Amino acid sequence: IIGPNAPGKSSLARAIVGVWPAVRGTIRLDGAALDQWSAEALGIHVGYLPQDVELFAGSVKQNISRFEPEPKADDIIAAAKAAAVHDMILRLPNGYDSEIGEGGIALSAGQRQRIALARALYKNPFMVVLDEANSNLDGEGEAALSHAIASVRRRGGIAIVVALRPKALDECDLAMFVAGGQIKAFGPKAEVLAKVLKAMPQQPNPSSPPGKPEPVK
Repeated sequence: IIGPNAPGKSSLARAIVGVWPAVRGTIRLDGAALDQWSAEALGIHVGYLPQDVELFAGSVKQNISRFEPEPKADDIIAAAKAAAVHDMILRLPNGYDSEIGEGGIALSAGQRQRIALARALYKNPFMVVLDEANSNLDGEGEAALSHAIASVRRRGGIAIVVALRPKALDECDLAMFVAGGQIKAFGPKAEVLAKVLKAMPQQPNPSSPPGKPEPVK
C-alpha cells in the first residue's frame, strides 16, 4: 500500500487488523467478518507492526512473545531469526532477558522497530501487516525486513506492507496506490508503480540553465 502522506494508509492497516472498526463496509478473513472472531482466536493468525512502535516495560523475550505466560524459547528465537534480529539481541547486556524499559527506552529507534518486527512474526501468523516498517531502519535493517516479508510469503502467508519508500516493496507482487482516502490503482506492482510515476508532475532539474530544456539522456 503506497501513497502520499495522510491519505488513509495507516487507517486502512489498523482496520485490517481490527485495531480500528470500519465505519462502513466489512473486513473479512476466510469469509468471516472481523467481529465474528474473538480477540484470542484472531491474535494468533495476525501479526502487526504499527507505524508508531509500542514496546512495553519488560524483557526482550517478553515483548517478542507478546507477554505470553509461558512462551517457548524456540518460538521466540525463531521469530527473532525471521526478523534477522537474533544476533543483535545477543549483543545486549543480558541477551533475551535484557530489560528494555517503558516504551523500549533502553533501545535505539531502529532496535525497537526490529524487535517489534520479531513480535509481529511470533508463531508465524498467517497475515502480517507492516506499517512503514522501514522508517527507522538502516541498510541492514531494510535487508532484514525484505527477508522477513519473503519468509512470510514462502510459508504461504500474506504480507501487507504500507510504505513511503519503494525499497520496502521489493518482495511484494501486488501494489495499491491510495490518495485522498480512495484507492486510485491496484494490481501488479510494476504496473501500479508505472502509473503512479507517470501521474506525478516532473520536477525541473535545478542544474539546467533557465529557459533551456534538459538534454534527453
